[in-house]
Amino acid sequence: MKHNREFEIAWQGLKPGPHTYVYDIDDRFIQERGEVDDSFKNWNAKVTLGFDKHESFFMLHFDIDGYVTVPCDRCGDEFKLRLWDEFDLVIKLTDEAGKIDDEDDVVFIPRSETVIDISNWVYEFLMLSVPLQHIHPDKPDGKPGCNAQALKLLEKLKEPSEPVKNPMWKEQLEKFKEVKGKKTKPKSK
Repeated sequence: MKHNREFEIAWQGLKPGPHTYVYDIDDRFIQERGEVDDSFKNWNAKVTLGFDKHESFFMLHFDIDGYVTVPCDRCGDEFKLRLWDEFDLVIKLTDEAGKIDDEDDVVFIPRSETVIDISNWVYEFLMLSVPLQHIHPDKPDGKPGCNAQALKLLEKLKEPSEPVKNPMWKEQLEKFKEVKGKKTKPKSK
C-alpha cells in the first residue's frame, strides 16, 4: 500500500470549528487500498469530508457521490452504477497510552497523535456505498435497461408458475399417507 499524504489531516494546527476537504477518487486509489473485485472499474467518485474540530473530539461527515462501472446481475452487461451515501464518524481524543477498543461510529486516538489518516475510512465507506444488487436502471419509458436478448433468454429459462403435476408422485404420496395414518397398537409385555 502506498503512503499518500493527501488523506492525512494535521488536526493540531486547525482552528476549532468546521472544515471541508474534497477528495477525487479513481481506480488508482481503490487498487492501492487493497483487494477489490476486478469487475468494479472506472471509479469516479467525489468524497466531501466535513471535519468539525472540538476540544476533545472531532465529528466527521463523509458525503459520497459518483459512479463505478459494474456488470449487471441480471443481464451481465456493464453499466455505470450511481454511488451516493453519507457516513458519520466521531473521533475522541484520549490521554491514555493503552489501546481503547473502538466502537461502531466512535474511534479513540491518543492526544499524542498529531495527524489523522482518513484513507482507510474513505475506502471502507466507498465500498459500503456500492449497493449489493447491481441492476440496470429502467429507461425513461419504463422499460428495463437490461440487454433485451438476455431478458428474452431469461424468460425462456424461467420456471413455470404452476407446478408440474405428476400422477406418479400423487399416487405414491397417497399410499404413504395411508400407511402413516394407520395406527398400530402398542405391544404389551
